[in-house]
Amino acid sequence: MIENKKPFEIGIYSFAELTPDPATGKILSPVERMSNLMETIELADQVGLDVFALGEHHRPDFISSAPVTILAAAAARTKNIRLSTAVTVLSSDDPVRVFQNFSTLDLISKGRAEIMAGRGSFIESFPLFGYDLNDYNELFSEKLELLLKLRESEIVTWSGKHRPAMFEQGIYPRPYQKKLPVWIAVGGTPESVIRAGMLGLPLAIAIIGGMPEQFAPLVALYRESAERAGHDPSQLDVSINSHGFIADDSTQAADDYFPSFQQMMNKIGRERGWSGITRQQFEGSRTLRGSDFVGNPDEVIEKILFQHKIFKHQRFLIQLGIGSIPHDKMMRAVELLGTKVAPVVRKEISGS
Repeated sequence: MIENKKPFEIGIYSFAELTPDPATGKILSPVERMSNLMETIELADQVGLDVFALGEHHRPDFISSAPVTILAAAAARTKNIRLSTAVTVLSSDDPVRVFQNFSTLDLISKGRAEIMAGRGSFIESFPLFGYDLNDYNELFSEKLELLLKLRESEIVTWSGKHRPAMFEQGIYPRPYQKKLPVWIAVGGTPESVIRAGMLGLPLAIAIIGGMPEQFAPLVALYRESAERAGHDPSQLDVSINSHGFIADDSTQAADDYFPSFQQMMNKIGRERGWSGITRQQFEGSRTLRGSDFVGNPDEVIEKILFQHKIFKHQRFLIQLGIGSIPHDKMMRAVELLGTKVAPVVRKEISGS
């Protein structure tokens, strides 16, 4: 088994939902939701969590269409936590602007910026920015190539199909870090993990359904692909990103989480032709071998350690809450993750 002895990282990712309270139907104002988000990121930093990542979405359900702007505001209010996206929809963005924005974030945060690049779970950004969905895969490949070139060189010459060519053009500012971290985020396709391995980039796998063992072959394929390409797999990080929620009591965690989770997932399901989720299905998903991390701190600790035996990963990110959960309960979940879950998981993994 490949061993990576870097300290295990635990963090949070959010889509900054702006959805109705399932009990009252009330929707927070965007100003209040943004204020709550800032408080959540500040608390995550204060309780010692390692990463806060923010999704990019262009829908009325979310307020994070410009995540780097939000992360820059958070950078000025935090000290240690790494600031990432989950994900930057690289296919429908300009890699030059992506690099410049994250380099600026890196300067503000003094070296805490990361890019988590992906193709996105929604498609609104493609028509919004004038891209053809038929070019979905080609766009990502070409733009990732340019992004990595920008990271390597201050003066860039490059040509491709979907962006004007560049000839000896300087890209500024340069980041605080010598090499701005770029992760590849995937939903489970073998082609995507092979690409990440061949490029020697860290890999984030979203496990939001099914049993974790089903994803073990993908992690193995990633490490095998990296080794074949001449990269040292022990130096490449893997992150597992999953849904969940934490409360002092397990039943309370489930009761607080399920209504908003069901509301959001059923809405997305109607858009995509899925069947709705029942409470019975949800309860199965929060068992040890399910995909959701919903419970008390001890249950979440057990589940992270169980999955670590499968993946030997270096990072775990949890999307705390899907849809709208009261802010005080969200803050308590962040506190529990940082003060109760993270210290035990780090100690157990460092000693294993």
